[in-house]
Amino acid sequence: MLELLDKTLEEGWTLRRACRELELGEVRAHRWLARRAIGELADRPPGGPPMHGLLDEEVAEILALFDEWGETDRSHRKLAHRGSYLGRVSVSPSSVRRVFTLADKHFRFLPRPAKSARRPFPDWVEYKPNSIWIYDTTHFPRAGSAALIIEDLVCGKWITAVVSVEETSTQVEIAFTDALEIEGLLDAVHARLDNGRADPYTDDEHRPILLAVSDNGPQMTSGQPESSWRCARSPSTLAAPVRLY
Repeated sequence: MLELLDKTLEEGWTLRRACRELELGEVRAHRWLARRAIGELADRPPGGPPMHGLLDEEVAEILALFDEWGETDRSHRKLAHRGSYLGRVSVSPSSVRRVFTLADKHFRFLPRPAKSARRPFPDWVEYKPNSIWIYDTTHFPRAGSAALIIEDLVCGKWITAVVSVEETSTQVEIAFTDALEIEGLLDAVHARLDNGRADPYTDDEHRPILLAVSDNGPQMTSGQPESSWRCARSPSTLAAPVRLY
């Protein structure tokens, strides 16, 4: 377009007449001629330099965070937050991800965990009713309560259940005391305590009455229920946890 404009001007046409014939805006023609005179006729990148663009030192800090904490966080979101509360760089997670993409930085996938080997039950356990119990807690969020259920693993008998708004060692003690009484094992526990054969504060793995297995939640692993009915043994080291749904 500028070459045609130059030819018309060389033949004596005025700029206004040439622009009218070429259907070119006169203001645009003046702007193009001025840009050609200073060597900036090529179009500039759209948008111009953003005021919120990342600085070189910020990019370097983001890459340093990847090298130092990438194996730990394994997420551009976590690295963005870590850089903020460490006071090293304050950028958005999307900016961190963009820097990693441009630098060809990628998180490594965690290796798959090895298959766990099931630990056998202790030698003293007999696979018969009232020898192995399983228990777990089912939550009812709408009702704001939870139900602790005890079941016999061998025969599948639902022994007892305790529904409460709390999930503490108290509910565990109540449930197991009720279950021992229902199955006629509570008298055996009391007999061992009465004749001096058992000390509830002494861990003797050779004298349990039954094995109680679950996911070993905090309400079960606390010292209170363990010392209350130690004869009904429920250690976390004897058998693999069994969840009941």
